[in-house]
Amino acid sequence: MKQIPQLTTIVSHEGNIFVALCPQLDIASQGLSVKEAKANLQEATELFIESASQTEIDARFNTYENS
Repeated sequence: MKQIPQLTTIVSHEGNIFVALCPQLDIASQGLSVKEAKANLQEATELFIESASQTEIDARFNTYENS
C-alpha cells in the first residue's frame, strides 16, 4: 500500500452545499453538510490514490509544494 502523508482539507460553504478541497492533490468534493463533504472527499482521495500512478501523485505534491 502506498504511504501518503497527512493531507489538508479546506471546507467552504457555497450556496446550499459545502465544498471540501484537498489542495495537495487538487481533489474536491461536495456535500449537503460539512461531514458529508469531508466523507465524500475522503472517498474521492482514496480512489485517486488507489488508481493513480506514483508518478502522478508525486507530480501533484511537487506542484503544490512549489507554488
